[in-house]
Amino acid sequence: MSETKSEKAPPPPTTPKGKTPGGHLAYERLHANLGTLKLNVAESIVDSYLESTASEGKSTVEVLDYLFDQEVRARSSAAVEMRLKLSGFPVRKTMEDFDLSVQPSIDPRVIQELRTLRFVHNAENVIFLGPPGVGKSHLSLALGYEAIKAGFLAYYISATQLVQQLKRASETDRLDTQLKTYGRYALLIVDEIGYLPMDRVGAHLFFQLVNRRYEKGSTIFTSNKPYSEWGEILGDAVIAAATLDRILHHSTTVNIKGESYRLLSRKKAGLPSPTPVLPVEA
Repeated sequence: MSETKSEKAPPPPTTPKGKTPGGHLAYERLHANLGTLKLNVAESIVDSYLESTASEGKSTVEVLDYLFDQEVRARSSAAVEMRLKLSGFPVRKTMEDFDLSVQPSIDPRVIQELRTLRFVHNAENVIFLGPPGVGKSHLSLALGYEAIKAGFLAYYISATQLVQQLKRASETDRLDTQLKTYGRYALLIVDEIGYLPMDRVGAHLFFQLVNRRYEKGSTIFTSNKPYSEWGEILGDAVIAAATLDRILHHSTTVNIKGESYRLLSRKKAGLPSPTPVLPVEA
């Protein structure tokens, strides 16, 4: 009796990437569905990640967890960049870039508390007082950046620009609309109060902004003048008292004393102070 050799069944036909027709169909559908759901990051990394984990024995849950985590991280980062772009911040400042040891008048515990952003959640105000260059704007912008990263809408504007915008809005019957616009920010940063005095109209408009945001939104103010001189800044002691009453009711004041932060940082780094430019006599 002659032996008959057992013939091996031919392997199923394959498609590119070594997938069977059924597997290829699922692969294409996976990519199509990820695209439809706009999970663009997950779609861009799914192939390389599946290949790298094929030999690691990762579970389906672990694979899905990684893909969705990367998608959420990318979306959060993009959202932060968009909020920052709309914030009007002149520069990006961080708390890590500020050396608190250079300004011993600042209590680190107060800054740490502010970094929790409880003041934003509670619609409370923060006021940084001190002479020029001590770090008021840096700290304000750094707290603003922390708020943006936490998902809050924040906006920066100098006091001079703010008053100018409110005046233009008032002159064109858009004041209420402009105040509503400023009111939608969870955190508003008003910088450099006191560098230029306000006239009576500007002071009244500034009061209206403060009053509109009172107990509804958080505002950070910076000023080179103590509260006792705000009457001179606003040109009206009564308006100044009413304004400060609302600003200070729920607030934290950080009074920074000492030399310019920039000059102190240069000294600490062992760098010479910049040479002042003397006027040239004719």
